[in-house]
Formats: sequence, structure tokens, C-alpha cells
Amino acid sequence: MRGIPVSKEEILKIKRLRRTGHSLPEIRALLNRGSSTVFKYIQGVEVLPQYALFLKEKQGGSKARSQKLWEKSREKVREISFSSHKKDLLLLIAGLYWAEGNKKDLNLINSDPDLVRIFIQGLLKLGVEKDDLRISLRLYEDIDELAARKFWAEKLDIGIKKIISIDRLGGKKNGKLPYGMCRVRVAKGGDYFKIIMSSIEQIKTLW
Repeated sequence: MRGIPVSKEEILKIKRLRRTGHSLPEIRALLNRGSSTVFKYIQGVEVLPQYALFLKEKQGGSKARSQKLWEKSREKVREISFSSHKKDLLLLIAGLYWAEGNKKDLNLINSDPDLVRIFIQGLLKLGVEKDDLRISLRLYEDIDELAARKFWAEKLDIGIKKIISIDRLGGKKNGKLPYGMCRVRVAKGGDYFKIIMSSIEQIKTLW
């Protein structure tokens, strides 16, 4: 479902599920949508009183599970710190992500093809499967879509069909960003996101 616009029916279903006490992970699983999409549409939705307690209990359990996963990621970072090769790799990825990445989920967007290429190669060496990469483009309305697809596919050494969606921006490029911006996400990338963010936290404590 990633890359496919959210329909009005889906939005109504997201809100209905939320009102009846469904948690974000539950809604995400039921509709096969990303966390950021679900989060966007459950904002301000009031849970019906008869379901409020159930949701609160689930959120408490989710918080405990999340804390365990974060601690597991921190331990993974500590293990990697003993391997000079992997440590350098993780520091590179963390540095790029600290500067350019989304701080809520594993999601980086940039117009520099070399930066995006290095980030992708780093993710693959860290263990991310190539099939789990989700590549999309953000293009101004006067940028040729096929030319942009070919440019990014060549620069990133991926098949042109690997670029799953195009997000059109209003206005013209005016000489800037001739091939737009490339966005990289990872399907079910929560564990890798936690490892990268834990590495960033470690960097903060060392300097």
C-alpha cells in the first residue's frame, strides 16, 4: 500500500478504528499503511468511553515493549562499537541520518545522489534487505518524470521499477534540483531505525 494515495474510505476506517479503541500498530497492520500515515489521521480522534480503558492498557504494554526494543538496539550499538569496520560504517550512517533523516521513522530525503547512494549502501551493509528499500521521488511540476527516474536509477544502481512513487511539487525548479529529491524508506525498518538513533545518542555522549 505504500506509495498509493490514501482514499477517503481508508481515512474514515482509520478514524472509526481509532474511536473503537484500536492502537496505532493495530490500525497499521489492518490497513497495511505506514505509522506516519495512520498517525496523521488519528490525531484529534476521540476514543469512545467504552473503549478508552482497553486502549490505555494496550498503550501501556506497547510502551514497555518499545522500551525493551530500544534497550536491545542500544546493546547492538555497544556490540558494533567493538568492531572497527562496523563501527565506522554505523558512524557514517548515523552522521548522514542525523543531518538529513526523519526522527520518527527510517526515512531520509535528499537531492544529492551521492549522499543517497552512500546511505543506501550503508544500510545494505548493515543488514537491510534490498527488497525492503522503498524509493520515491519528489519532483517539481516541470521536471520530466522519465528522465528523473532514469537519473536516480542509474546513480543509485537500482532498477527503474524500484522507484515506487512520484510526489509532484507545485512551482518550477528554477535551475535548482534538476532531478528533484529522492526519498529512501525501509519496510518494517523499526529495528534499524532504533539502531541508528541509538548510535546518534551514543555520539552525543562522546563529544
